[in-house]
Amino acid sequence: MSFELSSREGASATLDADKVPLLPIHDRPSSSLDAASSASSAAANNDTKRQALQLLFGAGGIYASFLYYGSLQEDVFRYESEDGTKFTHAWYLQVIESLANVIFGTIALIVLGASRRSKNRLGLWWGGTPNLPKKPFLSSGFSQVCSKAFTSLALANGLSFPVATLAKSGKMAPVMIGSLLLGGATYGIRDYLQVIAIIGGTAILSMSKTKSSTSESTPLGVLFILLALVMDGITGGVQKRLLADLKLVQITPQPYDLMTYTNLFMMIFALLISFALGEFTQGITYCSSNPEVFSLIWKFSLCSAIGQSFIFYTVARFDPLVCSTVTTTRKILSVLYSILFKGHSIAGQGWLGLLLAIGGIASELVHKASGAGKKKMSSKNSM
Repeated sequence: MSFELSSREGASATLDADKVPLLPIHDRPSSSLDAASSASSAAANNDTKRQALQLLFGAGGIYASFLYYGSLQEDVFRYESEDGTKFTHAWYLQVIESLANVIFGTIALIVLGASRRSKNRLGLWWGGTPNLPKKPFLSSGFSQVCSKAFTSLALANGLSFPVATLAKSGKMAPVMIGSLLLGGATYGIRDYLQVIAIIGGTAILSMSKTKSSTSESTPLGVLFILLALVMDGITGGVQKRLLADLKLVQITPQPYDLMTYTNLFMMIFALLISFALGEFTQGITYCSSNPEVFSLIWKFSLCSAIGQSFIFYTVARFDPLVCSTVTTTRKILSVLYSILFKGHSIAGQGWLGLLLAIGGIASELVHKASGAGKKKMSSKNSM
């Protein structure tokens, strides 16, 4: 889960060069001009280096966290116990993952509160936004936990990780459909071709024959990933409504507010659904009998929390487009890593589909970088 937020503008410091006496240019001492130029150049170089280090830190954290996250997620659903059973408790998994994000987000808000000099209504120990309404997070939490759970159920029911990841990259399709039907949006030929390339390439890859039967996509797995895409489309509209509702009451939430409260409601819904389906106790029983899979689950959940924190860090310091670029390329790397190191054997037809889908994703990335699609896609979430 992540929201695209506007980058924050900090107050600019006054340089010593700005304090040079206001003489005509030709009357100023050359030493003063040289000193001013040197100071300005040094400040610019230092700022560039600082931004480069911040981007390296943020992007490196996103890549490391979510590449490992994807690998662990695949390992969880490929795990097979001694009696031949597999882990299929997707809603129980969402309880654990959301709980990790709530804990991490809460700690971050406490740290932020303790670091502030001025008190808010809750005191120094809490850095959350005062009087933040919680009701708008209900629908956002529900749609996002359903999307994540359906993706996990797709993996649990035979859909390969590369296909699932590429399919999730095509979530712009339901977002576009919803915007066309409900929001009166318009899109160009390029937008439609990008969607067709991603969806078509994913379909070719999912239907391609493989040497290993475990890599073949099942109809039930395809159904669940389609449901996940539908929930992604709903999430896009829900997030717009959430931020609009908060804007009406003149409240701007902080990134860790979004992380904490959205995941809190995700955890509550996942807990209720897992209890209703009997998955919670079944998940605990399975993990008790197979501590190896529980080790994978808590590492997977920790990576989710750390990865979201790095996303918020990157968005807060750079344009959201930078973060979107990083997360998009991460998905491509996750697919390639899975194919190369997780034993997936793909035939020629599958590689054709893979290249077509990656081409569509890359085209979307270039389109965003050019600024042409910024207005149309500015409110999309970037997870």
